[in-house]
Amino acid sequence: MRCCFSAHLPALAALSAFPGPCEVLRSGARLAPALLRTASAAMQRARSHHPDDLTAVNLELVTLTEDTAVITWYTGIPGTDDGLGHPLPAITEGEVVYGTHPSRLNRTASEGLPTAHHQVELTDLEPGQTYYYQARSRGAAATPTPLHLVRGNAVGTSTFGFGPGGGPYSFTTPQPPPGRHLLSVALCNDLHLGETTAGLVGGLPLLRGVVQQPGRAPYPELMSRALVEEARRRGADLLLAGGDISAGGAAHDLREARRILDGFGTHGRDYFVVRGNHDRYRSDGAGDDAFPHAFHNSLPGGGPGYFAHDLGGLRIIGLDTYVKTGNGADAGGLGSEQLAWFQARLRESPDQPTLVFGHHPLTVRDSVFPVTRGQCLDRRQARTVLDAYASAPGVFLHHAGHTHRNKRTVLPRAPHVTQQEVAAAKEYPGGFTLLRIHSGGYALNHYKAGDPAARQWSERSRRVAAGLWPHHALGRSVTDRNSMTAHDLSGVTVSPGVNRT
Repeated sequence: MRCCFSAHLPALAALSAFPGPCEVLRSGARLAPALLRTASAAMQRARSHHPDDLTAVNLELVTLTEDTAVITWYTGIPGTDDGLGHPLPAITEGEVVYGTHPSRLNRTASEGLPTAHHQVELTDLEPGQTYYYQARSRGAAATPTPLHLVRGNAVGTSTFGFGPGGGPYSFTTPQPPPGRHLLSVALCNDLHLGETTAGLVGGLPLLRGVVQQPGRAPYPELMSRALVEEARRRGADLLLAGGDISAGGAAHDLREARRILDGFGTHGRDYFVVRGNHDRYRSDGAGDDAFPHAFHNSLPGGGPGYFAHDLGGLRIIGLDTYVKTGNGADAGGLGSEQLAWFQARLRESPDQPTLVFGHHPLTVRDSVFPVTRGQCLDRRQARTVLDAYASAPGVFLHHAGHTHRNKRTVLPRAPHVTQQEVAAAKEYPGGFTLLRIHSGGYALNHYKAGDPAARQWSERSRRVAAGLWPHHALGRSVTDRNSMTAHDLSGVTVSPGVNRT
C-alpha cells in the first residue's frame, strides 16, 4: 500500500514510526475477536464439503442513501484456497430479497449476469424507512464481514439479524439533504500509480503483501480507471483527488495518473489534485509537469502546491500537506507560508461555503490498528487549522486520505466541520465518496467501483494485513461511509451539469 500503513521504508525509519505500547495493547484488544473469528473460519474451511457446495461470505452494505442501497458479497468454493487463505470463486447468480418486515421479504433485486463478486443495488426506497434484507447465492444466505466483532457493523444500521442463519439484516434509510440539489463531487485519494504490492505494512516481514494475478492489468491503473468511470456514472460534476497519486513521485507514474484522470475532464476545471507524502517534492522537479497547478514547486517560476478555487460560490481549498523534507513516514506539515495563506483565505470570507481537501487528516480516532505520529498532520499545525475553522462558519467539510479508511469525524473545536477520511482508491474497498451538495445540507456516500475486474481485485486485496484490512478500511459503521448533515449552503449557486469554463 505504501502509505502510512504501507510505505517501503528503511528499517530505522520504520522503527522510528512504531506506535507506543499503549497503542499496541489497545489495538490488540480491539482485534482479538476478529482474530478468533478468522481462526474459526479457517477450521471450518478444513472440513470436507460436497462438490456442489458454495459459500456466500463478506456481505457488506456499502452505500446507503435516502432511496438506494448497494450491497456486495462474494461466492466461493468451500474447502479451496487461492493461496491467500481465500476460497476460489464460484460463478453463480446472486439476488437480494427485501421488504419492510423481516417475515415479508417480498421484493427482489438481482444482477444481470452470474458472477462470484456480487454487487446488487436496491432502488426506489423510501426515506426514513426500515428495510430488512437477505443476500443469496443459489439459495445460500450470505454472511457478513464480521466487523460487529470490533465495535462495528458491515451490513446495517442496527444489529438486527446477527447470529446464525445469514439474517435477514436491517437498515434504515436516511432523510435526503434539505433543499435543492446543487452539485455532486467525487472525493478520492491514494491512487498509488506505480505500486506493485499492496499490504507491505511498514516493510514488516511478517505481514505478507498481495500482488495482482498474472496477466491482469496493474491494480493501481485498473482501480483508477474504474473510479473515473464510476464517478461519471454516479453523476459527479467535479472530482477531487486528495494526494498519493503515485507510489513514489516517479514522473511516468504521475503522467499516467494524469492520462487516467483526464478521462473525467480537464485538470484545473473539472478535477483538482493535491500532493501526498508519496508524491513528495523532488529537487529535480520530476513529474511536476503532470499536474502543474498542484505539483509545481520546482518548475521555473512555479508557485506553491496549494490553491483556492471558486466554483459558483463554493470555495474549494487544496492543501499540500507534506511541504517538508523526509521519507514520508512522519507527520504531515504545511509550512509556515502555506499556513499563513490558509488563515488569510478563511479570514477574507469566513461565511463562504468552503470545502478543504488535503492528504493528511487533522486527527485520527478509533483506529483498529496502532496509531503512529505519521498518521496525521503535525499536531500544532492541526490545532491552528482547527482554530481557523472555528472562526469560519462557512467551512463545512475537510476531506482527507492517507489512512486508507472510511471514517467520519465531527471536529469538536469546530463542530460545524466534518472531517471525512476516504478509503484508498487502489485496493479494498476500492472506490470513492460522492459528496452531494444541496442548498440546506449535504450527503456523503461511499461507492465501490462497479467494474468486474475492479471487483475482483477489491476482493483479492481484502487479504491485506493478514485479512484484517476490512476491519480498518471499510468503516466501522454504515455512517462512517454514508451520512447526511444539515448545513446552510444556499450561497452556492452552481447547478449540476453546468459548463464550468
